Amino acid sequence: MLPDFRLETYFSRWEFSARFHLTASDAQSLPMDELLAMADDDGRRRWEELQLGYTETRGLPALREEIASTYDGVSADDVMSFAGAEEGIYLAMRVLLEPGDHVVVLTPNYQAAETIPLDICEVSGVALRAEDGWALDVDAIEKALKPNTRMVSVNFPNNPTGAVPDPESWRRLVELCDERGIRLFSDEVYRGLELGRESLSQATDLSPKALSLNVMSKAYGLPGLRIGWIACRDRSVLDKLERAKHYTSICNSAPSEVLALIGLRARDRLLERNRGIVARNLPVFAEFFGRHPELFEFEAPQGGCVCFPRYAGPDGVEAMCADLVEQAGVLLLPASIYASELTETPTDRFRVGLGRLDPEPAIDAWSNWLEKR
Repeated sequence: MLPDFRLETYFSRWEFSARFHLTASDAQSLPMDELLAMADDDGRRRWEELQLGYTETRGLPALREEIASTYDGVSADDVMSFAGAEEGIYLAMRVLLEPGDHVVVLTPNYQAAETIPLDICEVSGVALRAEDGWALDVDAIEKALKPNTRMVSVNFPNNPTGAVPDPESWRRLVELCDERGIRLFSDEVYRGLELGRESLSQATDLSPKALSLNVMSKAYGLPGLRIGWIACRDRSVLDKLERAKHYTSICNSAPSEVLALIGLRARDRLLERNRGIVARNLPVFAEFFGRHPELFEFEAPQGGCVCFPRYAGPDGVEAMCADLVEQAGVLLLPASIYASELTETPTDRFRVGLGRLDPEPAIDAWSNWLEKR
């Protein structure tokens, strides 16, 4: 039986009641009228003539074609869409793993990447090296492999640390998995929000067996659409995923698919906008943390719009986060949300979101709270 999803349980209490959401994992969303203003003629026609019937299980063909165009060597037949990224994670683990298998999962991570395979088979964890800028340790992954290892699961840019491995380490990991006949499951939902560096090549472009997960929620800033996808050039995997999806969402929302198509066709504009928000916010947060060097250690993310600063206050990060939201209405995610059963994880960290507009009021409330303590 799956355990409580700690992040969602915490959010169910605070996400819509806290005055300031300073730990959001997505980029700032758009109003509907602004998204529709980006539509080309075909997208506008599809929206105006939309029929609210069932849709194809694998996704709107035009949407899958547009998703495929975001990769280098993928066709629409190599893509399957889902109701968000979580459905893709859940079904991929259920379809590809079975008792007796072994999985290697990087930590810290999005909880589902760990708890779903743990409900199925044996799982080992490999921690990103916090002391080295959350570096990817391919040697440690290789040592963790077993004869029955069927999957290595990673997430880059990483949630919650914002880590991105160097291209050489990334390619070495892909090659290691291919050499051993292991599937690489690559969560790439923050791809496109890197600043000052190129995005990593997507796993499915590098390996015919790898799975690349993405979604409209994070880098594109459109979580309300609930549209995600998996790209994999091994079409037998997509056949299995289609049959599994018949037991979950069956198909996606027709309006969401058309809006996702409009958003993806305007992806350059969306990603440029959202990178600009992160770039504007970074010095704002750096200045705040810099005013309190005795309490905080801040390192900008290498990619994505979340990061994992350290808190050094004597009360500890759990108490700080609890008191801050209860007394000042500022929501952060404490380290316990990212605790792992597989490896030791930092207990003095908290997640901050950098992708929302106008964080200054929240930072001011946080500053005032610190001054009154």
